[in-house]
Amino acid sequence: MRRGPPNVPGEQEQDTAAQKVLGLLVWSLIAATTYHLHAAYGWVMFVSLFFWILTLLFFVTYLLQLHQKFYMIPWPLVLMIYNAVATVLYITAFVTCAAAVQPTSWRQWDYNRRDVLLFQFFACVTMITYAVSTFFSFRAWKGLGSNAATSQVTEHA
Repeated sequence: MRRGPPNVPGEQEQDTAAQKVLGLLVWSLIAATTYHLHAAYGWVMFVSLFFWILTLLFFVTYLLQLHQKFYMIPWPLVLMIYNAVATVLYITAFVTCAAAVQPTSWRQWDYNRRDVLLFQFFACVTMITYAVSTFFSFRAWKGLGSNAATSQVTEHA
């Protein structure tokens, strides 16, 4: 008996919605600053925009149920790797951004303190949502949360 395509985890829709909104906030707040003058903010812009676009592509894939047409792809594993890589790169972006801030050299024309603090905060929150998604993706990949009695199909003759 051939197994069908994997089911979409229930947490996946909420996680991608939160990641889309938070990722949009991060890169739009960075775009409102003079990020091109600071290499560290360019890295944060790249990470946030890259993963925002990929999250939208995954969302459209699940929305149009394309994951069921490509059932040979291990989607829980793909999502776990994607979320883990996004978490690690968001950690590097957040640490790079936090290390680049020099409170003694803030100038009014250079960049706005409030905007920098806002996109640092939202980058941290986005990083946490990707970490939570990694946890749930790992559970879906390993099949945790169910026992042997509920995961087996019984057939009556």
